[in-house]
Amino acid sequence: MPDKPALEGLEQKFAAAWEQEGVYRFPGTEGGREGVYSIDTPPPTASGSLHIGHVFSYTHTDLTARFQRMRGKRVFYPMGWDDNGLPTERRVQNYYGVRCDPSLPYDPDFTPPAEGTAKSTRAGDQVPISRRNFIELCERLTVEDEQQFEEVFRTVGLSVDFTQSYRTIGDEARAISQRAFLDNLARGEAYQAEAPSLWDVTFRTAVAQAELEDREQPGAYHTVAFDGPESQVVIETTRPELLPACVALVAHPDDERYAPLVGRTVRSPVFGVEVPVVTHHLAQPDKGTGIAMVCTFGDLNDVTWWRDLHLPNRAVIGFDGRFASEPPAAIESPEGREAYAELAGKTVFSARAAMVELLRDRGALLADPRPITHPVKFFEKGDRPLEIVSTRQWYLTNGARQPELKQRLLDAGERLDFLPDFMRVRYDNWVGGLTGDWLVSRQRFFGVPLPVWYRLDGDGNPLFDEVLVPEADALPVDPSTDVPPGFTEDQRGAAGGFVGEVDVMDTWATSSLTPQLAGGWLRDPELWEAVFPFDLRPQGQDIIRTWLFSTLLRSELAFGELPWKAAAISGFIVDPDRKKMSKSKGNVVTPADILAQHGSDAVRYWAASSRLGTDAALDVTNPTQMRKGRRLAIKVLNAAKFILAFDGEADPALVTAPLDLAVLAELDHVLEQATAAFEASDHARALEIVEPFFWTFCDDHLELVKERAYAGDGAGGASAVAALKLALDALLKLLAPVLPFATEETWRWTHSGSVHAQAWPSTLGLDGDRTLLTTAGTALIGIRRAKTDAKASQKSPVASLVISGPESVLKGIELVADDLKAAGRIAQAELRVDDSVDAVEVSDVVLVDDAQ
Repeated sequence: MPDKPALEGLEQKFAAAWEQEGVYRFPGTEGGREGVYSIDTPPPTASGSLHIGHVFSYTHTDLTARFQRMRGKRVFYPMGWDDNGLPTERRVQNYYGVRCDPSLPYDPDFTPPAEGTAKSTRAGDQVPISRRNFIELCERLTVEDEQQFEEVFRTVGLSVDFTQSYRTIGDEARAISQRAFLDNLARGEAYQAEAPSLWDVTFRTAVAQAELEDREQPGAYHTVAFDGPESQVVIETTRPELLPACVALVAHPDDERYAPLVGRTVRSPVFGVEVPVVTHHLAQPDKGTGIAMVCTFGDLNDVTWWRDLHLPNRAVIGFDGRFASEPPAAIESPEGREAYAELAGKTVFSARAAMVELLRDRGALLADPRPITHPVKFFEKGDRPLEIVSTRQWYLTNGARQPELKQRLLDAGERLDFLPDFMRVRYDNWVGGLTGDWLVSRQRFFGVPLPVWYRLDGDGNPLFDEVLVPEADALPVDPSTDVPPGFTEDQRGAAGGFVGEVDVMDTWATSSLTPQLAGGWLRDPELWEAVFPFDLRPQGQDIIRTWLFSTLLRSELAFGELPWKAAAISGFIVDPDRKKMSKSKGNVVTPADILAQHGSDAVRYWAASSRLGTDAALDVTNPTQMRKGRRLAIKVLNAAKFILAFDGEADPALVTAPLDLAVLAELDHVLEQATAAFEASDHARALEIVEPFFWTFCDDHLELVKERAYAGDGAGGASAVAALKLALDALLKLLAPVLPFATEETWRWTHSGSVHAQAWPSTLGLDGDRTLLTTAGTALIGIRRAKTDAKASQKSPVASLVISGPESVLKGIELVADDLKAAGRIAQAELRVDDSVDAVEVSDVVLVDDAQ
């Protein structure tokens, strides 16, 4: 034992010791699935730096892992690194000063122009490089980020088995992702289609439904007149610039105002195109004028109407977010084509302004635009409103259009144990509200390539229905550089040859396979059998619709079963204004300074104090919980040093004194309650149970029995020491999941090995009266208060005092009277029966100095 125990330096000391001793290594697959507790750990995005929210939520998982390990389970607790996605691409472009150009050949000797010193982030100032060169730079930078992340996680004390790690862009991850996709394709669950796609013009990629978010944006209603058969037909629209893409007007089938128009046509202003008037149940009679313009495509309603009503496609906006140079073929008149020329090449906003002037000049704008604020669809990582363009994309069935699959997914959600249960509704609402299949192709460079090629016809045109796929043992492949079976490289792009798919998979198409990635699905059948289905999926509430749903979907399609038994959902970290912390809002707190200032045990205590699914506020100027946690960790060190200084054995047979039996009986009760709380995944409740007992044990029981413990074997000293050491051992184990460093330090003073490799404590079952501990503690508090009121030191001797209370309570006081006298330095104590007192009352305190 050190002379002055301290928390400083324990993180580095034990991170190294645990790794060297293999304390957290998965014991192996012998015994199969029996006795294994497996965790599908979230792989953090390896781009930039971790924030305090990672420490918060990953600590919740670690509490469970440590508890289950001490309960005798063979814990499989891996770590993955999600280094596949747009954030990584952007970081690499800006860090190295490069951009990807897939048309360029690979340069094996390429050296990037910058190493974190790029002077410009504009694409025109970045050096173009081949896709393979770009991917190599992505892999280089993400490895550096992963090393920094691992260091933080080791400092926090995560009991992860870092030998069981994977990367979502590594060879094995790409092979698994491609194999799963090819299985989907073979089962008819993957397909490609030319269809309207939500498109981010900044990132130049299609966006899936799960990646959308609504943002309130300023806009305006424009009142526009169409020429009807007998009179004007007036509509209101927020997107007048899409008039050249108008394909119909739509009204509700029960709206009598427009019934005479249904089945007839009206003529669009400015462009003079005849469009039909149709009906659909989604039209809203009470919105605007009750009749809406259908354009291809202004919003998701337009897509639904276009699909359900079999309307033509007159798309006018390109992948760059600008209006196409040529008007739709339906605009035939010279006047209409001339008007469209004023929109060609413009951005959406510029075209809108031009369109308003065109309408005003033709007298078709019936009122000044009426300003409004309304929700607009954005890509969650983008900063410009999404457009809807027609593209050929790959999709996976997800239940949106397959009622039988949707019901299977809802049933699976019912079988899954959500922690807390109220998070289940988010899953149900997401599945119930799906409107389209899962778009899994992305127009990016750093990702898992879609493993297909297309045969070319005699004129060199792709035959998209003739998909060429690789052999399973050839995975992973990159169709942009690899050749399909039966072809040679010189046939690439040639008539009668082939062309490779250049799109990559949505990042969730890989992340949805984390059970397979972590569990050795293709690599290690024995490991897979031992860990799947996993016991636990820990994750954030904001990705229930993405990560949780997509993983459950892939497992249902591939195996027909749940990927895990339970899903533990953490809350958010919010700032003092109760706003969620995020990089985009600029209110993120990085963990390094907090860990350095307060210590890892204190930060873990703060995290452990919050229940699953509950948001936690963090005020770095007043981190009350962290201070409480640090105080608790220091008390563990000091109390253990004090107790372990006594000579004696931690033998239950030596415990005979009533107060010692009482404290161990109360400890048994605490242990039963805390164990039940941990089993129910309520770590905060477990801490609420253990911590007060620990302080009572230190502040009351230890003070009451220390004089007896000093006495040695005689006068009940052996009993006191045995009880203290038995209680300390159990408390170190109970607190070990929350305070792994302080408990490990104290455990190793007198034990070999790690406290985290010990069995969870079991009850002793000694016959003690638990009420004695409370009764004696209350009396001791009364004695302390009396001395304080007399402005005397707590060490001041007392000549006499009176302890009053009901007869039943005083019988307990009689059993602990000697300990009370010793703790309070009391010469004489009178016990006075008083049924008017609820518990114990101390009075008539006479200090020795006063008596003299």
